[in-house]
Amino acid sequence: MTTRGLAVLVAAVAMLATVSQAQAQLFDMRDILGGGPGFGGRPGYGGGYSGGASSIQRSTVMLQTNYSPGTILINTSERRLYLVLPGGQALRYGIGVGRDGFRWSGVHRITAKREWPSWTPPAQMLRRRPDLPRHMPGGIENPLGARAMYLGSTLYRIHGSNEPETIGQAVSSGCFRMTNEDVVDLYSRVSVGTTVVVR
Repeated sequence: MTTRGLAVLVAAVAMLATVSQAQAQLFDMRDILGGGPGFGGRPGYGGGYSGGASSIQRSTVMLQTNYSPGTILINTSERRLYLVLPGGQALRYGIGVGRDGFRWSGVHRITAKREWPSWTPPAQMLRRRPDLPRHMPGGIENPLGARAMYLGSTLYRIHGSNEPETIGQAVSSGCFRMTNEDVVDLYSRVSVGTTVVVR
C-alpha cells in the first residue's frame, strides 16, 4: 500500500471514529429527557419550528370546568394540555409527560418565558448523569426546543421538542413537551402569571 493510500485509510478510520463518538453523544443526550431517533432535529430541517407533525393534532374541544379562560390544565394520564377558552371551550394539545417516578401534580404559575432557551441541567440531573454538558445554548439541538415556559419555583417547564414521535408518551424527567409548532402556538397565547394546573 502506498503512503498516500495509507494516509487516506487512516483519515477514513479517524472520520468514522468521530462519527461514532458523535452518535454516542447524541444517544446520551436523548436519555436526558427521554427521546427517540429524531432527537436534535430532522434531516433537512429548514429553520422553521416543526421537526415534524405529531399524530395528536391540536384541536378546539368542549370542556366543562370552573377554571377561568386563560388557565392551562394538564392531564398527565390523558397526556393532553388544555388552554381554557371562553364559552366552555378549550384548545387541546398533545404532550409528552414524565416517565414513571417523574410525574407530579400541583398548581403553579408561569414565571418566565423564553424563545429558543438555553439549557443548564439541574444538580439533581447531573448527579444521575455526570456526563451531561453543564450548559447548552439555545437552538435546534437543544432539548428544550423552540420555546419554554417555566413553572413557578420548580425545575419543570412546558417546552418544545424536535421529537414529535414522543408526544403522547411518558418520556421526560417531569417536564411537559410539545411539538415545536404547538409550543410556539401556546407561547403566543399565554403570559407570565398564567395559572397552570397539573393533575
